[in-house]
Amino acid sequence: MTNRSWLVLADGYLLERAAKTAHGVIRYSSDPIAAVLDGEHAGKTLDEVMPELGRKAPIVDSVAAGIELGATSLLLGVATPGGWIPEHWRAWVFEAIESGLEIANGLHKFLRDDLELVRLADEHGARLWDVRDPPAGIQLCSGKALDAPQRIVQTVGSDCAVGKMTVTVELANAAAAAGTTAQFVPTGQTGILIGGWGIAVDRVISDFLAGAAEKLVLDADPSAEVLIVEGQGGLWHPAYSGVTLGLLHGSAPEVLVLCHKAGHEAIEEPPYTRLPPLTEMIAAYEEAAATMRPAAVACVAMNCRGLNDAARQRVIADVEDESGLPAGDVLAGDAPKLWSAVAAALSR
Repeated sequence: MTNRSWLVLADGYLLERAAKTAHGVIRYSSDPIAAVLDGEHAGKTLDEVMPELGRKAPIVDSVAAGIELGATSLLLGVATPGGWIPEHWRAWVFEAIESGLEIANGLHKFLRDDLELVRLADEHGARLWDVRDPPAGIQLCSGKALDAPQRIVQTVGSDCAVGKMTVTVELANAAAAAGTTAQFVPTGQTGILIGGWGIAVDRVISDFLAGAAEKLVLDADPSAEVLIVEGQGGLWHPAYSGVTLGLLHGSAPEVLVLCHKAGHEAIEEPPYTRLPPLTEMIAAYEEAAATMRPAAVACVAMNCRGLNDAARQRVIADVEDESGLPAGDVLAGDAPKLWSAVAAALSR
C-alpha cells in the first residue's frame, strides 16, 4: 500500500514488552505515524511518553480520532497471549474497516479466517493484511544460500525480545553510512512491517523453515553487497529454539552478531532456562552455524535499556573483557562500532 499513514493500536501496553511490534514500527517505519491508540496515555504525545522512539505523534483514545489525523492503516501493534485478537478490539477493527482503513495484523490468529471481518472488508474495500502469512511454494533447504553473491551476516540472541530486529536494522543503516550496500532481511512480523517484504519464519511448517530462510537470501536484492538477516528466538528458549536453528542453517551466514540483554541470567518466560556464560553462548552459536559453513561471532550487541550512561559503559566494558570481542548498544550510538567489527570479520 502506498501513501500509508499508521494508526498504531497499543491499547494500554505502550510501555510494555508486548508492544514491541508497535515500538519497532514507530521507530523505523518510513511511513508516517498519524497517531497511537492507547487510552491510558491519550492526550499526550509519543515524545512525552516514549522519547526513545524518536517520533512525535499524538496519542488518542479512538479510531475516529486517528482517522481525523490522517490514518490510512490500523496496526495491531501488541503481541497478545496466544496470538488472539481480544474481543474488545473488534469494535475498533470494525470501525476501521467501515472507514476503509487497511488492517495490518502481526498476530498468529489470521484475519482471513474471521468470516465476519472478511465480509465487512469486502463491503468496504478494506485490505486485511495478515503479516505472518507465509508465501506458497517454500521448498526444503538445498544449501543454495552458500552460493549467494552477497556476503551474509545474521543476528542471534541469548533470548527472545533482546533486540535482534533493532540491531539488524541499525547494522544495515551503519553499513550504508560506511559506504556498503547492505539489505535488512526481515524474518518476523515487525521487520516485515518496516521493510515491506520478508517471511515470518515462525509461521512456516518446521520441515520448510530452513527453506524459507534460504528463499529470503535468494530473493534479496542482487545488487546488495551484504545481507543482514534478522535472527529469531534463542537456542536456550525451548519454545523457539527450533526457529533459531532452522533460520541459522537456511540463511548460512558467514558472520554472526550475538544480541544479549544486560543483567539477564535466564530467559524471561517459562521455563526460565538458565543462560550459560557469554563465551559458551558464542561457542554454541558458532558450532551450530558450522553445520553449513564456519561463522564467527564478530561482536556482542547489548540491550542496556534502563541503565544510565555510566552503568551502560561498565556493562559494555565487562562484556568486552569476558568475550574478547567488541561490544556496544546500538540505541546508544554504537552501531558504527559494531558494523566495523562485522566488516573486519567479513574481510578475514
